[in-house]
Amino acid sequence: MSEKTKKPQKLKARLPRGFVDREAADIRAVNEMTAKIREVYERYGFDPVETPLFEYTDALGKFLPDADRPNEGVFSLMDDDEQWMSLRYDLTAPLARHVAENFNEIQLPYRTYRAGYVFRNEKPGPGRFRQFMQFDADSVGAPGVQSDAEMCMMMADTMEALGIKRGDYVIRVNNRKVLDGVMEAIGVGGEENFNRRLTVLRAIDKLDKFGTEGVSLLLGEGRKDESGDFTKGAGLNADQIEKVLFFVGITDYAQSAVHLAELVAGTEKGAEGVDELNTIRSLVLGAGYGPDRIKIDPSVVRGLEYYTGPVYEAELTFDVTNEKGEKVVFGSVGGGGRYDGLVSRFMGQPVPATGFSIGVSRLMTALKNLGKLGADEVLAPVLVTVMDGDVESMGRYQRFTQALRNEGIRAEMYQGNWKKFGNQLKYADRRGSPIAIIQGGDERAQGVVQIKDLIEGKRLSGEITDNAEWREARVAQDVVPEAELVAKVREILEAQAEDRRRAKQVNV
Repeated sequence: MSEKTKKPQKLKARLPRGFVDREAADIRAVNEMTAKIREVYERYGFDPVETPLFEYTDALGKFLPDADRPNEGVFSLMDDDEQWMSLRYDLTAPLARHVAENFNEIQLPYRTYRAGYVFRNEKPGPGRFRQFMQFDADSVGAPGVQSDAEMCMMMADTMEALGIKRGDYVIRVNNRKVLDGVMEAIGVGGEENFNRRLTVLRAIDKLDKFGTEGVSLLLGEGRKDESGDFTKGAGLNADQIEKVLFFVGITDYAQSAVHLAELVAGTEKGAEGVDELNTIRSLVLGAGYGPDRIKIDPSVVRGLEYYTGPVYEAELTFDVTNEKGEKVVFGSVGGGGRYDGLVSRFMGQPVPATGFSIGVSRLMTALKNLGKLGADEVLAPVLVTVMDGDVESMGRYQRFTQALRNEGIRAEMYQGNWKKFGNQLKYADRRGSPIAIIQGGDERAQGVVQIKDLIEGKRLSGEITDNAEWREARVAQDVVPEAELVAKVREILEAQAEDRRRAKQVNV
């Protein structure tokens, strides 16, 4: 075959690695969830703001351009005036740029929320995507820790608004300054010990996974895992390890606060951090949020090189089964803290800020585990079938469809090959349509329509085995005047809804 007669190569449809297509059920679940979150944020006096997907790369803060291209971690391109732009890595850095750029116009404290996609140019893996959604709330220009305490209370209220009952979640709170004080108190403060402190932080972060004994090894010489691989430790001595383990092992803050204050006494920031934790604890207790909802927990070490004060994490405490079939605690669904340095990068002056970010996909997974999403199931549309294809008949079918829509009922007129009526009912079945509307020539002459209850029909069809009995029963089918179409459809839909409610009550 010559080059000219060769068939053109078909383009292969392929989804980029690390990205997902979202179907109707997931989209509706996210919308349902974010609406409940938004309602809580609005109640606290936060307003929405939206920033673009792209920012100039240097504005992102964590990732600055190399001589010829930005660092790995962000998706970047150069625009026509040879400036590097990147897809946003999170929602906080764009907010910092927005505040700095509009600083003279906005009202401080600037209390905002926003939901949107963020992008990570990282190797994708199971449950690790390059595009995912976050839902953030931030307060910029509020220096006191009462704004941090309020953020924690708002997160607790959000968990409960989503149907997560008390005891299944906890908002855990720590303070960067306290940990800095502990590091200074054991002799690993200062710039010269930066890498060593990171090793200590990583060790503390493994507390849930390896327990006190494993963390103790990582704080000391190192730890060998089951495969024989060795992880080098922070090289702390026994006295240093004991002090770190005391700090992260605090479970009853009220009893340990005095000892903690003694540990960090004389350090530059430690005592200030303890005072801030005490203030947060007093504020949340005064507002009725006990340690079953908001808990001071020194083992929280999330992003401590980024935050400048209080840090907090929303953790779900119920068990789920992982890929290996093991029961594990679900864990974190969001976190945040005080980041007083981020807006200041643009301003040359201190601008206090605190915020919280929810991982939407992860939280949605948790809510599905709890059966808290999809309660308001979206009903498939009523199908108006097509028996005749002439213009007058099609106009009549369209009129039926619009009459249903005008009364708030989901409806669609069949758009495929109408000549094979069986295909229309198969389509209705695959769509999950609750009702089919049928009008042929005989019905049109009489000014009536057939209304077929497809849900009841499916149920009855399992009880009828004889064809003659089927024809005689006219399974779940009514004939009504055209003028009564909408009222009859609504009556059937309400009966179906009542059946679903009863079925749910039986299952519960």
